[in-house]
Amino acid sequence: MRTVRPKKALGQHFLRDMDIARAIAGTVDLCADLPILEIGPGTGVLTQFLYRKGRQLKVVEIDSESVLYLRENYPDLDIIESDFLKLDLQSLFDGRQFVLTGNYPYNISSQILFKMLDNMALIPCCTGMLQREVARRICSGPGNKEYGILSVLIQAWYNTEYLFTVDEKVFDPPPKVKSAVIRMTRNDRVSLGCDKMLFKKVVKTTFGMRRKMIRNSLRQVCEKDVPLPMDCPYLEKRPEQLSVEDFITLTNMIDPLKA
Repeated sequence: MRTVRPKKALGQHFLRDMDIARAIAGTVDLCADLPILEIGPGTGVLTQFLYRKGRQLKVVEIDSESVLYLRENYPDLDIIESDFLKLDLQSLFDGRQFVLTGNYPYNISSQILFKMLDNMALIPCCTGMLQREVARRICSGPGNKEYGILSVLIQAWYNTEYLFTVDEKVFDPPPKVKSAVIRMTRNDRVSLGCDKMLFKKVVKTTFGMRRKMIRNSLRQVCEKDVPLPMDCPYLEKRPEQLSVEDFITLTNMIDPLKA
């Protein structure tokens, strides 16, 4: 039988625990009527449990060795041999919404999440396994040291759930860090109520200087020598103290002052 070698360059760590794979597959049941897209199926450990659900399933895999293995073992599986980051998601299910899931490659997990945000109208639910550190960042709230850029940008549009932690020993090869399974489901927000690009810039700039007070980091965003609004309640705070709603309010307050 054909085997697949985990490739470090692709960030591959193949899950070997069937109970965990079954549990990850169960996270997609919240959106039971939608088709499923799995990223990086590898040897199909998670795929087999998704496949049994009888829903429309597509998998996207960049590793040609894994693709050959999957075609041999799952001849009816709809396999897209491509880089997920380069895919046109609108064309995958004829413009229909879908659930995104997978044991995400550690080296591109943040890029996958940013692509999810760029296509949020298509992805009402995203589940899967990530590095525990990244999972904690996504699910952390204000006042927590793990709260950061990903936390704010994702929680602006999604409700986040940290479901369970996964030990290193259940992978081949074992990663150097623990993993975690999370679920993100679209919240009711239809608009930020502020300039979307400025919001992102404010979040990234302030967390890029997270030890500084907002007053200082905003100098990178606003016109030089333009005084900041005196009635702004956030100037003496640090970014990890601000909620998503606070960042929206802050964005609107400095919009007339942007560079």
